[in-house]
Amino acid sequence: MCHIRTRRGTVNMTEVDPRFAGRLRELIELRLTSYRALAARVHHGKTHVHDLATGRKTPTPEVAQRLDDALGAGGELAALAAAQTGPVAAHDAPAHDAEIEALELARRVEASDVSDGTLGRLEQVVDRLAMAYAGSPPAELLPRVRRHIAYVTKLSQARMTLAQRRRLLVTGGWLALLAATLHVDLRQGNAADAWLATAEQMADHAGHFEIRAWCFETRAWDALTAGRYGDALELSQHAQAVAPAGSSALIQATAQEGRAWARIGAAADTREALERVARLVANLTTPENPEHHYRYEPAKAISYTATTLSWVGDSAAEQFARHAIAELEAAPGGVPRPRRLANARLDLGLALLAAGRPDEASAEALAAVTSGRLVPSTWWRAVEVYRGVQQSGAPEAAELRDAFEAYRPALPAGPAA
Repeated sequence: MCHIRTRRGTVNMTEVDPRFAGRLRELIELRLTSYRALAARVHHGKTHVHDLATGRKTPTPEVAQRLDDALGAGGELAALAAAQTGPVAAHDAPAHDAEIEALELARRVEASDVSDGTLGRLEQVVDRLAMAYAGSPPAELLPRVRRHIAYVTKLSQARMTLAQRRRLLVTGGWLALLAATLHVDLRQGNAADAWLATAEQMADHAGHFEIRAWCFETRAWDALTAGRYGDALELSQHAQAVAPAGSSALIQATAQEGRAWARIGAAADTREALERVARLVANLTTPENPEHHYRYEPAKAISYTATTLSWVGDSAAEQFARHAIAELEAAPGGVPRPRRLANARLDLGLALLAAGRPDEASAEALAAVTSGRLVPSTWWRAVEVYRGVQQSGAPEAAELRDAFEAYRPALPAGPAA
C-alpha cells in the first residue's frame, strides 16, 4: 500500500500488482489477438486495455472478469484482480454505490422504518436502470442492478404498512426481472432462471400481473434464442393470457408470438400476429421515456416487424428494416438506441441475402458486428447473416470473418453460434 498526500490529507492507494499486467500480456500473445479486438469484446477503449496490460491502471473486478471470459483464462485474471483490490478512498466510490448510500441516508433521516419518500426514490432508480438497459453493456449494468436488489432485501426487514410492503415487492420484482433479462443477454441460463423465479414470486405476492406477464415473455425470448421455437410460442401466448389489457407486456408478448411463428415457418400465423400488434399500437402514444425497457414504444413495432418478416422470408422485410434504421439513426426523442440499430442492420442483412445481394448483406452485418453492441443472446442472428454471405461465395466474406473473430462473444450465443 502506498500513500499520496493531497490538500485534503493522506489517501491510501492500492499498488498495481505486476502479476495481473504480465499475465494479461501473455494471454493476449497466446490468443493471437490485438488490443483493439480485445477492447471491443470487453466494451472498453484500446487505450484502457493497453494501460491494464502495461500496469498503468488497476482493473475493476467487472473488467477483470470480462477480460477473463474473453481470453478464456478460467478465472485466473479475476483472481489476480481480486488479490490486488484494497481499500478505496470514499471519493473514488462508484456512482451507483453513492446512489444507494444517498437512499439509505434519506431513509434514516426521515424515519426509523421505510418511508414513502424512500420507496418513491427507489422506484425512480428502478426506472433509470430500465432506461439504461438500451445503451449499456449487460455486464456493466448487472452489478448496479444487483446492488439495488441487495438494498431492497435490506429494506424488507424493516417495519412498514401493507401498502408500503406491496410497493417494495413490486420494486423488487422489477429489479429481479431486469437482472434476469441481463443474464439472458449474457447467456447465463441458470442465473436467469433463478431471478425469473424470484420476480414471479414477488409478482404473485404483490398481485402484479404485468411483472408476471413480462416473466413469461422473457422466458419466451430465451427459448427463441435457444432454438426452442415451440416453447417460445407457448410461453408468449401464456404471457398474453396473463398480461393486463393494453399493457406493454401484452404488446411485447404478441410481437414475440409473431417471431416464434416466423422461426417455425408459419407465414400466415406470423402475419396474423403482426396484424394484432399493429392494432394494439394503433392508438398508442409515445411514452415519456421511450427508452424504458418495460414501456412499449410504438416505433418498436417497425423494428419487430422487420425482424419477423426477415425470419419468415417475406420480401417486405427490406423496406421495414431500412425504415427502422433511418428512424434509429435519427435518435428519436433525442435518445440513441445503438443495440436496436445493430439488430436492425442484421434484419436488413437477412433481407438482402434473400434478395440475392450478399455483398450488401455483408456490409450491414459488418456494421452491426463492429458496433460492439451485439450481446451474446443476439449473436446467433449475426451468425445467420455471416453464414449466408459465406455460402454465397462473395469476396466480402473474408472481411466479415475477420470481424467475427475479433468481436465474437466469449459466451455461448444460441442455436446458430
